Amino acid sequence: MKVVAFNGSARAEGNTAILLNVVLAELRSEGIETELVSLAGKPIPGCRACYQCFEKADGHCVVKGDIVNDCIDKMRVADGILLGSPTYFSDVTAGMKALIERSGMTARANPELLRRKVGAGVVAVRRAGAMHAFSSLNLFFLIGEMIVVGSSYWNIGIGREPGAVEKDEEGIKTMKTLGKNMAWLLKRLQG
Repeated sequence: MKVVAFNGSARAEGNTAILLNVVLAELRSEGIETELVSLAGKPIPGCRACYQCFEKADGHCVVKGDIVNDCIDKMRVADGILLGSPTYFSDVTAGMKALIERSGMTARANPELLRRKVGAGVVAVRRAGAMHAFSSLNLFFLIGEMIVVGSSYWNIGIGREPGAVEKDEEGIKTMKTLGKNMAWLLKRLQG
């Protein structure tokens, strides 16, 4: 079993990465292979609504030259997917939104791509707006026919400066529980 996490933060090693790594550590402790992919420094244009993904139906976006098709390939072979983003103006980052648009549209054109995989969103937030960002991540999973796993609270961690989320005890506990719940669900689905 494998879970791939996508860090949508402009800071490759910031609070979003810290939260995702807490979840991934729990998964690894359960014997699940993990991978963390950072979108930082990798420009991703949004979907251009050309619908060529439907015409070709080859499991890839027709836009080439960026990381999106590599991310789609990683999603295809993974059993679970984590999407992580800091909160920018009450939503996910532009890079995460572009990944959602393009991989999501490709999955709509190839329904088996994400169907019945396990997914969870993780949000880093300074103060407010996290719930809208959290919803944006979860709506990607739901329209892809994925199974969304929950935790003991919404999957958010509070902190502004890099490393500040480590002081959010409830946020860290939430991420650990999320990792345990995701591992439990993946094992049940495999069994």
